[in-house]
Amino acid sequence: MVADRGGGGGTERLARHQEPLAFSYRKAFRPGNQRLQGDAKMVRQLKYHEQKLLKKVDLLDWRKENNLREIKVIRRYQIPDREQYHKYNRLVGHISKVVARLKKRPANDPYRIKTTTALLDKLFHMGLIQTKKSLLKAEEVNVSALCRRRLPVVMVRVKMAENIKEATTFVEQGHVRVGPTAVTDPAFLVTRPMEDFVTWVDSSKIKRTIMKYNDKLDDYDLLGN
Repeated sequence: MVADRGGGGGTERLARHQEPLAFSYRKAFRPGNQRLQGDAKMVRQLKYHEQKLLKKVDLLDWRKENNLREIKVIRRYQIPDREQYHKYNRLVGHISKVVARLKKRPANDPYRIKTTTALLDKLFHMGLIQTKKSLLKAEEVNVSALCRRRLPVVMVRVKMAENIKEATTFVEQGHVRVGPTAVTDPAFLVTRPMEDFVTWVDSSKIKRTIMKYNDKLDDYDLLGN
């Protein structure tokens, strides 16, 4: 703080030092916009270097705040961090780019026909689309479609767990296998053919409890083998 010693110079310097920046109005950041700067006395005109720095910045519409859908998907499918969501989002973006390039080619183009067939077969095999009739189905692939192939989500769908959180715990504790392989990563994506082979590992206590409840536990299992 600069003290005012007998004159108004110190007060003026202090006032200039405390001039508020133009962060309260969206349009005030646009170079050459004088209307809001004239209407709002508390907002000073931006200097040249400030205009250059803030030319492409919108302080009232942050990209990180425009993520309601992202938060909804993360919470619904119990994704532990945003990095996994962004990986899924990038993968969806790659699929969309391929579809867009294919649509630019003639419908009878041999390359388009061959690539479209391969793409639809792959997406159907992964369980991301329900039919292989049209390239339009590939356009419908989104992050939620990928999340629905996560192992805990598949477990809930086949009624191996009541909710995704519980299913995630079972996977992390090593109770679940896909085919002959035990899986401990909740981010494991289950393909359509492997969905029927999601089950409990033989040594799982949960499996023993279920078998005992259904009266399917034989004497060999009761001995702890």
